[in-house]
Amino acid sequence: MRAGGVVTMSKRWYNEHRRDPWRRKAKSSGYRSRSAYKLLQCQEKFNLIRNGDTILDVGCHPGGWSQVAVELGGEEGRVLGIDLKPCEPIQGVEFLVGDITNLQTQEKLLGLLDGQPINSIVSDISPGLTGQYEMDQAISLDLVCLVMDFSLPILNKGGSFVTKVFQGRGIEAVVEAAKLNFSKVQRFSPVASRNSSSETYLVCKNKLPKTRDSDDNFSIREFVEASLVEEGFVTGADESESEEDGKKGFTLHRARD
Repeated sequence: MRAGGVVTMSKRWYNEHRRDPWRRKAKSSGYRSRSAYKLLQCQEKFNLIRNGDTILDVGCHPGGWSQVAVELGGEEGRVLGIDLKPCEPIQGVEFLVGDITNLQTQEKLLGLLDGQPINSIVSDISPGLTGQYEMDQAISLDLVCLVMDFSLPILNKGGSFVTKVFQGRGIEAVVEAAKLNFSKVQRFSPVASRNSSSETYLVCKNKLPKTRDSDDNFSIREFVEASLVEEGFVTGADESESEEDGKKGFTLHRARD
């Protein structure tokens, strides 16, 4: 019975995947992933990337967003892509293999930049998922916070930032934290997102010269975690558990009735 259910689900996913019009459109247009159209639709609505921009693509594998970034940045632009998985080369993209939350990888990326500021950060990053939605949403949220804490300090004044987030607890806190760093913050669901997906995109424009928070060491991750703790949804991750299962994130508590 169980095996039959798995087969049925696999066939359903295959049929939906095969019929997906955005997948077919991406293939015919030479994009490596259907998600390329999500960035294109974000760009069409918000004009995030300009000709000549230096662009950082976080979680870039297989390279669909990097392809779009190269097109939008033009010949005078520069695109750097980073992911745990290596990507096949793309003309005009400098790829770095590594974990964006790892200090050594961050140092390598800063070395490549050599003091050059970034104009736009785009991130379609997604962590390894467990299949448990609440846990996966918490892990994804934590990853987004870590990416923002590292990358926003190297984003130029007036720069833009867009990242995938999953609907659920903590999103409002991330939005509030983003508003302390940007003059315009909005959630956006591209048409190219699957109807069944719980993803949305956090679009931030015009980075402020200085965070609106009075604390010079302001951390988005700590801001969001404090908000979730205050609401009784999470506690900080237990370090021993994080080391044991290889994941870092907010430790969930079930909402009280």
